[in-house]
Amino acid sequence: MDTTVRLTVDGTEHDVLVDTRTTLLDALRERVGATAPKKGCDHGQCGSCTVLLDGRRHLTCLALAVAHDGAEVVTADGLADGDDLHPVQQAFLDHEGYQCGYCTPGQVCSVVGMLREAEDGDASHVTEDLETEPDLSDEEIRERMSGNLCRCGAYAGILAATRQAAGQQGSEQGATA
Repeated sequence: MDTTVRLTVDGTEHDVLVDTRTTLLDALRERVGATAPKKGCDHGQCGSCTVLLDGRRHLTCLALAVAHDGAEVVTADGLADGDDLHPVQQAFLDHEGYQCGYCTPGQVCSVVGMLREAEDGDASHVTEDLETEPDLSDEEIRERMSGNLCRCGAYAGILAATRQAAGQQGSEQGATA
């Protein structure tokens, strides 16, 4: 059965005709033409399909498009402001937080979402003090990013980029997510 869903992707509205069994990832890639989210494992284990869905990081390979009718989706392509990279994108460049680049869009979206979650005071599995805003220690960052895998092993650069972006956290983070 086909149905039409409305998605706002990187600031542009799209009415998308999809089979009701279509994942959000397939709708984005095949119907909208948004290729930043990648199909990696297709089982929610690698994080390469991560986008910001209504401001929260989300694995699109596990989501049905019809369940997100009316949603706002921001991909890694939608984070930049024209020629100005988002601070997380710039940090990835500064610290070589990518190698082959396949996982990079999902990693970048996940960092943007993770920084917002930390700013909102959301605890992770390793957060020790649940009463205060989490300190983004290396352990916290690693735990919060554990759902995004990099087959090239660029984790040291991704960690450094995340630390840099966390230092720039503020109004710029919330502006695009």
